Amino acid sequence: MITDRLLSHTDQETVRQAVAVLERHSQKRGLARLLPFLGPAFVASVAYIDPGNFATNIQGGAKFGYLLLWVILAANLMAMLIQFLSSKLGIVTGANLPEVIRQEWPRPLVWFYWIQAEVIAMATDLAEFLGATLALNLLFGIPLFWGAVLTGIAAFGILALQRYGFRPLEAAIAVFVGVIALAYVVQLFLSKPGLEFVQGLIPRFQGGESLYLAVGILGATVMPHVIYLHSDLTKNRVPAADLRLKRRLLRFNLLDVVIAMSIAGLINMSMLAAAAATFHATGKSDIADLTTAYQTLTPLLGPLAAVAFGVALLASGISSSTVGTMSGQVIMQSFVGFQIPLWLRRLITMLPAFVVILLGLNPTNVLVLSQVVLSFGIPFALIPLLLFTANRRIMGELANSKLVTYTGWVIATLIIGLNLYLLYQTLLGG
Repeated sequence: MITDRLLSHTDQETVRQAVAVLERHSQKRGLARLLPFLGPAFVASVAYIDPGNFATNIQGGAKFGYLLLWVILAANLMAMLIQFLSSKLGIVTGANLPEVIRQEWPRPLVWFYWIQAEVIAMATDLAEFLGATLALNLLFGIPLFWGAVLTGIAAFGILALQRYGFRPLEAAIAVFVGVIALAYVVQLFLSKPGLEFVQGLIPRFQGGESLYLAVGILGATVMPHVIYLHSDLTKNRVPAADLRLKRRLLRFNLLDVVIAMSIAGLINMSMLAAAAATFHATGKSDIADLTTAYQTLTPLLGPLAAVAFGVALLASGISSSTVGTMSGQVIMQSFVGFQIPLWLRRLITMLPAFVVILLGLNPTNVLVLSQVVLSFGIPFALIPLLLFTANRRIMGELANSKLVTYTGWVIATLIIGLNLYLLYQTLLGG
């Protein structure tokens, strides 16, 4: 795990600056003061702009225009609270969520948790890996098989940055997030959404299908693997020996979460708005997969729009696949104490994608199926997170307030209920 490695010179300087700010010894102001604390939430935020989000947002915008923008906004606010609680657990306890589960719960339950978390992590990684592979095919005409090989090499390269500490990896992921954001700035400039997008911020529906799509967006709010990972990224990252320092660290950590998740939310809203202005406005409301979306952009907005879309999808797939592999390593090592080299784990998790490609299965269909599998893991990550962060024996004086606890359980109940509804609709064709 990243947090278990010896600190590089860059990491040491980051920690030194952060401690100076916490202890009020720093002369820095503004962004320079905040910078040492930024990073973990940016890594986690990648999961919220993965290829699965591309598919859902584009479909929603193409079918219903700006109608569901408010759903993305609401989902993003929920995700902020959940990711903050995950990072808070790591800071206060010095342990990640799987480690706390291992400490608190009976061994048979821990092993069950490990198995389901591994399945969820691999299903998530499959979707993200296929997204990058598909992007290489769309941009350069590279066959899916060789696209998968190149995606694997790129992911290996990013993961290798861990040898130089946590800061270079955080910076690399932040660059990928920046590339996705820039690509969608280009998309918005070319598609020119109208002022009617403001109406999309008013909660409303148009029939049962819009409700179903809204459920899909909200139901995909929580990514279980980054709940496990985020708590690992923050544990022991910045030392805070006493309660006063931990309170200050949590405030800076909250800013990290709010900034990173706000960027992810704006990217998701941009996806939907660009799809609304491009596809819905021209009567092409039947865009159902990423390939069709890419191919339709060129005649409507020109090749630059299609390239921007493809680059965003590629950056999303590579970065989210990297984060998925990191999550899987945390899950294995923390739940049951097993540890394998990260490159070997990356190699193993690539295999399902190669099977899908060799069998000639539709990548978009497999991506959708992986999201269904992902739904099963949401309660298993959310419930212990809320239980532990509200427990004064575990968290001490930094346990959640009643307001935060009640809000968390309302959000958890809503998300779990929506995912059960989605599973019912998907599996039984309701």
